[in-house]
Amino acid sequence: MSLNRRLRPNPPSQRSDSDDLGILNEQILFLVFRSMKWDIQALCSTASVNHKLRAIVKRLLWRELCAHSAPRMIESLENAAPSGRIGGGWHTLAKLMFFCCGCEPTPNFKVSRPIPGHFVKSSRFSKTSGQSFLTKRCRGDLLYVSDPCEHPMGEKEDDLGIYRGVFKGFDKSKTRAYLIGRRVKLEERVRCPYCGAPEWSMTAAGLVPKSAARRLGSHHGALEYFVCVNGHMHGSCWLVPLSSDDNEDDEMDGSDDFDFADNDGGVRRIGYDDRTATNGSMCSMGEEVVVDGPAK
Repeated sequence: MSLNRRLRPNPPSQRSDSDDLGILNEQILFLVFRSMKWDIQALCSTASVNHKLRAIVKRLLWRELCAHSAPRMIESLENAAPSGRIGGGWHTLAKLMFFCCGCEPTPNFKVSRPIPGHFVKSSRFSKTSGQSFLTKRCRGDLLYVSDPCEHPMGEKEDDLGIYRGVFKGFDKSKTRAYLIGRRVKLEERVRCPYCGAPEWSMTAAGLVPKSAARRLGSHHGALEYFVCVNGHMHGSCWLVPLSSDDNEDDEMDGSDDFDFADNDGGVRRIGYDDRTATNGSMCSMGEEVVVDGPAK
């Protein structure tokens, strides 16, 4: 859908001169936020002013924020979406791109204290990383997954990694077909932190391959993740401390597995205050999507 078709000028009979020239004019809003490089905190503040602005932001501006931040990932997701509609809406995808959802203890993953959610400075989403989270029976699916956001838990515990992702065309995915075909039950107490939809535990479903732990820099069995009915994914893991010997081994081992090729960057962790990524950058293979979070 072109931008001109998405922009809807107010009908002459329903708008005042002040509305036409002011903040409720969609074309003006679009230009203002484009000049601000689609600052997500400014968008959130604008959407909270009144119902009219919230409707404009929801219908038009969240999508533009996502497309500006990760153009190729958004193009890929839209190509698999009916009528260009993303599961859960564009506001939920924007939240997933820029917000670490935190972690609560679950029956399969215990933490000493809950970790609250927070905006992130930057995130790298990779479809190569996503392949590590798919079992062989689901390898035809396309899943974008972020690097783990690292949270120190104290001297006596390993650091906690929190990650998130999104499926392309989840309605037609092998993962969804397997979950429904096996009649895997939806979680009763857990809801998607991004869209509020019911979720499946991939741990309970037996769909956590060993390659996921290796991708995250964790131990097999020391992680858990969920997928909601709209195709959003989020999870937590215990991160193995990296020693200098580990780094040397990683540099020497570059052809062990196609999922972990050198040009994919190996294991990379995003800290709470990571500001190193550039907006919308991609690797030469077109597999890495980096989005900048809000600046303070």
